[in-house]
Amino acid sequence: MCRGAEILLSHSFTEAVDKLLSGEADRAVLPVENSLNGGVLECLDLLSEEEIFAVEEYPLAIDHRIATLQGVAYENVERIYSHEQAIGQCAAYLEKHFPHAECIPTAATAESLERLDAHSAGIVGAHIVREGIVLSDENIADNKGNFTRFILAERRNALPEHSSMVFFCAVCADRPGSLLGLLKIFLRHGLNLTRIESRPVKYMFGQYRFFIEFAGDLASEWVKKALAEAKAYCVQFKLLGAYN
Repeated sequence: MCRGAEILLSHSFTEAVDKLLSGEADRAVLPVENSLNGGVLECLDLLSEEEIFAVEEYPLAIDHRIATLQGVAYENVERIYSHEQAIGQCAAYLEKHFPHAECIPTAATAESLERLDAHSAGIVGAHIVREGIVLSDENIADNKGNFTRFILAERRNALPEHSSMVFFCAVCADRPGSLLGLLKIFLRHGLNLTRIESRPVKYMFGQYRFFIEFAGDLASEWVKKALAEAKAYCVQFKLLGAYN
């Protein structure tokens, strides 16, 4: 995504966005969707709530490994730490090999390494190399065809001139057929929706925010018209990203 850039590590997705908004970082890498567990809800909320904008996307094959301190036997493991997404993606393996271990979520997979002791393990990516840490030989994900889609976010500024994909979120009026009406806007303009999912609106009980992606170029008149119509139609509307 950003070859040669200095890497700033963060303990959570919120911290990564805070560094971006404060100017400490120029861009933030956030996971937004996993092929097994669906949307990464915290990151979708951050996109919808903060003044950030997705400018690139990147699908990454996920290779999960069990991490322990040197010399720790699996039969002595009582606790397993990792991000809740990683724990969920390895649920069948953990049930089979660590049926009595307590799974404890952390803010990030890398944080699990800080909690390792003689009776605990973590789940981390196969790329991790750290002295004194031993990784399992096999990928422990329940589905080996496991991908996570990451986006590269910037502080909100001028939109890119062109794109192949557009990502937005919207809240529709609470009436029959309102979501259908929104989707028909893109049908009329011949735009292919590639993703749609919903999240509860935090401060409006019973209301839902829809996250929708479609294939389109921001420079296209059809895309401009569809976005303008969607914005006018919805109770809330926010453009989240545009990328190739």
